[in-house]
Amino acid sequence: MAAVNRTLRHQVIRIYKELLFLGREYPLGYDYFRTRLHKAFASQQHLTDEKQIKQGIERAEHVRKEIEALYYLKRYRALRQRYDKV
Repeated sequence: MAAVNRTLRHQVIRIYKELLFLGREYPLGYDYFRTRLHKAFASQQHLTDEKQIKQGIERAEHVRKEIEALYYLKRYRALRQRYDKV
C-alpha cells in the first residue's frame, strides 16, 4: 500500500513540476499562474483515496494538454501571420 502511495506522490509532483514549467509563458504572467496552481494543488492535499488522487492526476494531465494546445495555437497564429504578409 505504501509503494502505491509513493508512486502516486511522485506522479503528483511530476505533473506539478510540468505545469510550473509550462506556466513560464502563461499570458497573465508566471506569478499569477504559480499562485493559482499552488492553490489548486493545496485544495486537494487532503485526499487519501487512491481513486480520487488518480482522478486529480488525470484532471491535471488534461489541463497540461490544454495549456500546450494554447501555446501551439499561439505559435501557429504567429507563423500564419508571418506568411500571410508575404
